[in-house]
Amino acid sequence: MSSQSREIQTVMHPLKTRMLQVKEVRKLAPHMIRVTLTGDDLSGFVSASPDDHVKVFFPYPGQEKPVVPILTPNGPVMPEGELKPQMRDYTPRRFDAEKKELDIDFYLHKEGIGAQWAAQAKPGQTLAIGGPRGSKIVPYNFDWYLLIGDESAIPSISRRLQELPKDKQAFAIIEVESAEEEVQLELSPNTKLEWIHRNGNPPGNANLLKDAILKQKLPPGDYFTWIATEKSCAMELKDLLITVKGAAEEWIKATGYWHK
Repeated sequence: MSSQSREIQTVMHPLKTRMLQVKEVRKLAPHMIRVTLTGDDLSGFVSASPDDHVKVFFPYPGQEKPVVPILTPNGPVMPEGELKPQMRDYTPRRFDAEKKELDIDFYLHKEGIGAQWAAQAKPGQTLAIGGPRGSKIVPYNFDWYLLIGDESAIPSISRRLQELPKDKQAFAIIEVESAEEEVQLELSPNTKLEWIHRNGNPPGNANLLKDAILKQKLPPGDYFTWIATEKSCAMELKDLLITVKGAAEEWIKATGYWHK
């Protein structure tokens, strides 16, 4: 099959902000929280790729709901007198158009607006989202798929594993702090998952994931690789796959989900 048929397609979506309410809060692991959002504003919401992200707008202390920018032909503009919004990027983990439900998973690292908000999240609270602005759609005609990441990548990796056709082979390597931080993922019989534990080593170092890749005898055939970790770590892993494992650079997407 030609590489042309395996081109990643970019699809743009109309930009809209949506005011939503927290329906449910659930702990997936000691430091991973799933928040289910709902509301009529979810009408028309589209997330076409597991790699999508939405901007999540968080309220300032004392605010019942966040203030969001007004969308104008010249771009987003804040209402007069309002502070710049507190916002971060998150993966739409699950969307149910019929129930008007959107799941967003939050990793509770020590700092950060999102982690602080998620740690106290309760049903009835209000959040706002914007986007996704666009989706990068990876075709499902590769021979197999390699997914690599840390805690920040779990929502996207778990969604891609869930959405892959059941006859497709996938291999995921995920680094977390310890065994108790592993999240239950929905796996098909064709999926292999390896958890890597830092056990006190600082996050954002590529060595543990590099060792895991080097030890693996990768399956034959054309494969797509998706990597999301700390930015410099992601670039190191991409370079290793190209130079040592012979991966095709055009079939690798390496993203810095956070920075040291």
